[in-house]
Amino acid sequence: MARTSFRPARPHRNRAMNCRSSIAILAASLITNSSIGATLLGKAAPPGGTVDLQFPISNYFQEAAAQGGNPRPTTGRALLMFPKNFDPARSWPILIVTSTADLERTSLMDAPWYQDAAMKEGWIVLATDATIRPHVDSVSWRLAILTAGLQMIRDNWPQSARWPVAFPGFSGGAKSSAFLGAMLAKNRGFRICGFFLAGMNTDRLSAAYHDYQPSADFLSVPVWLSSGTADQTARPGAMEGVYSSLKRSGFQQVRLEHFPGGHTVDSAEVQRALHWFREIGKF
Repeated sequence: MARTSFRPARPHRNRAMNCRSSIAILAASLITNSSIGATLLGKAAPPGGTVDLQFPISNYFQEAAAQGGNPRPTTGRALLMFPKNFDPARSWPILIVTSTADLERTSLMDAPWYQDAAMKEGWIVLATDATIRPHVDSVSWRLAILTAGLQMIRDNWPQSARWPVAFPGFSGGAKSSAFLGAMLAKNRGFRICGFFLAGMNTDRLSAAYHDYQPSADFLSVPVWLSSGTADQTARPGAMEGVYSSLKRSGFQQVRLEHFPGGHTVDSAEVQRALHWFREIGKF
């Protein structure tokens, strides 16, 4: 009798296990398909992949970019790097790269400096530019192209309007990032979660705050200052002066971190900063 009662139970357990396995496989398939199927302007945006695309710039942003005698850009270029488990149905922080205007550099050239750290910490890397060169590579030019690129992303993924954004920059790019962040913060349509400012020898973030006067909560945005101990351009003493200036301006969460090296971007420092931004912003 014991055997008779035991034998019929086996198929039921097997069927239950098979059912659970099938559900798990189906769920995994749905998750995988949603991420693999992500597209941006019709181009695949695969997890762990890179997308380099062109996007149209509206008349509004063309006029903004043309201030100061610049040409009207009709087409922008965006470079995006996605974490390995990227799925646009979830929330993702975006690292918006800005380069120096010196030596004909563009933000797309600087983006790879941040890729390794961003992928490890689960961030999207974004860099934008126009397909033509400006007469003057001004902040208003860069702001117009960047905002047009962000609008393109929002048009394709409306949920991205709620994603946090951070601004990294190196040397002159750090100074430009400070102004771009302050100008976008004044718009209040962006959730700014951090600044990573490397090799910056003067405090331009305080100047941007005073010039554009975003709301007072801008002062609570975390700021990571990255300083190479052998940097001869932005010497450690100058970076300490930037730190003191930011604190006097009322910025509440500022870290000055030194690493062994010169005038460069240190990937390990970027990763530490991105992790800190997540901790502070709780996202």
